[in-house]
Amino acid sequence: MNRIFTLTVNPVVDKNTTIPSLVPHKKIGCTEPVYYSGGGGINVSRAINNLGGKSVAIHFSGGRIGIHLQELLSNEDIEHYVIDLKGTTRENLSVFDTATDLYYRFGLPGPTVNDNEWQKGLNIIESTLNETDFLVVSGKLTSGIPDDYYMMVGEIAKRKRAKFILDTKGRALKHAINTDIYLFKPNLSELASLYGNEMLSNKMLEESAKDFMATHNCKIMAVSMGRRGALLVTEDILEYIPAPIVHEKNTIGAGDSMLAGMLLKAQAGHTPKTMIQYGVAAGAAATLKRGTQLCQKEDVEKIFKWVKLNISVK
Repeated sequence: MNRIFTLTVNPVVDKNTTIPSLVPHKKIGCTEPVYYSGGGGINVSRAINNLGGKSVAIHFSGGRIGIHLQELLSNEDIEHYVIDLKGTTRENLSVFDTATDLYYRFGLPGPTVNDNEWQKGLNIIESTLNETDFLVVSGKLTSGIPDDYYMMVGEIAKRKRAKFILDTKGRALKHAINTDIYLFKPNLSELASLYGNEMLSNKMLEESAKDFMATHNCKIMAVSMGRRGALLVTEDILEYIPAPIVHEKNTIGAGDSMLAGMLLKAQAGHTPKTMIQYGVAAGAAATLKRGTQLCQKEDVEKIFKWVKLNISVK
């Protein structure tokens, strides 16, 4: 069976805790922290694991926090391949205030990656990837990695006849769209940025999506629209996939869960429409949990049934 690989060049250990109330100038007692491995590609691998699938998480890792990251992945039985760094993997802090039901997220910068280290990542992908495999690049770059790094990765996938899946932003995104893409998952602001806008109206969204597909080598685009669901775009399809109204506890990892759901359906040979329906269900399911627990299979299957019924009624 074709395998799923995820690449995370700037992973993180997420530390989650709870406080009774956020008050300035006062020492606040926190609950025992819960740790999760994180970063775009790793979150996709974790969500795939939650849904009963398998993937290989290729990631950069360094220092004491990097060792902790590897331990977390091993504890979740996620196969992973480490590219060692001299620098130290970053750590984020998420704090839930029980008095207000609000989340506070503090993100630290990632390490600097040298030329030999990021080149080793390319070499690993070149030697590991096979024809028809899926390769996901998700998340932001970190210092030292060139802006066109994901484009280099995409070119390797192209040579290997593998399927390149893209989910990033900023300068990395503007370079990466110049290679062949099997699945592109921008959110509204990311797609808007490619056309020099801060946001897109419905009309502008459809026009921009059609233009992108006409001017780039992309097979499937899934525009994430948050609570509104997603827009599916292919050569001959433009269709909105609604999301159910759920009691959101947080939105951390919703996009990564959405991507994981789509990939599992793609791996099983389903149509783009089924892929994105299941992806929307997985994204909505992720918002039901606090912290970075991501989607859970039981929740996803229930929401997926709703999505399919809602589509068939229209």
